[in-house]
Amino acid sequence: MNNDTCVIIPCYNNAKTVGDVVKSVLEYTENVIVVFDGCTDGSQKCVSNVHIIDYQPNKGKGKALETAFSYAIEHGFNYAITMDADGQHYADDLPKFFEAIENQKGAMIMGCRQMKQDNKPTANTFANKFSNFWFAIQTGRKISDTQTGFRAYPLYRMGRMRLFSSRYEGELEFIIRIAWKNIRFYSIPIDVYYPPANERVTHFRKGIDFTRISILNAIMCFVSIFYGYPSRFFHYVFDKKEK
Repeated sequence: MNNDTCVIIPCYNNAKTVGDVVKSVLEYTENVIVVFDGCTDGSQKCVSNVHIIDYQPNKGKGKALETAFSYAIEHGFNYAITMDADGQHYADDLPKFFEAIENQKGAMIMGCRQMKQDNKPTANTFANKFSNFWFAIQTGRKISDTQTGFRAYPLYRMGRMRLFSSRYEGELEFIIRIAWKNIRFYSIPIDVYYPPANERVTHFRKGIDFTRISILNAIMCFVSIFYGYPSRFFHYVFDKKEK
């Protein structure tokens, strides 16, 4: 892998899993950044030998990623692969991302989950279809899995992005803004682990967070008309001239 690629793991109270996740990633790269987003369960004690960002109080996943991206850029990384701290993603899939980064220069790499899988919450399938639909409206692009957290961001093409949203919906806003920059998307298949319902830990608040996602979609639809689509056209013309 290139030394200009890092792996970012945002963590909020994942003491039971984050240590094993980090150890598995360290088998593939030493460029690991863990963001302790207001953790109160001692998650920090489970991790060592990595870059650490630690702050209080909890600010949400979108803010954690925004903070980590700025840190990664400052430390000379051009690409950032993101993974969840709950053990959902397998480090064994990292070589697929490293290969895609090499072969798909400058693309936004999206891990694509199998939608039919053991223990997969039914709400996840609906949320993904809902998100895919609005993403297509806002960007004119179609991708099969907009909700995946296992991704590789081309930091050097994105620049520093300041989001409207700070929590779960921030991941969606990132890829909308990336699409507006006319950055190409490329999907690769990934495996995902869903624990049984009685073992599952989630910080997603169905009512509040789904409302926040709906509000973000409304905002981004409006912005896409006056900024998003014109911006994508501008980048298309500019990129074509550069070639």
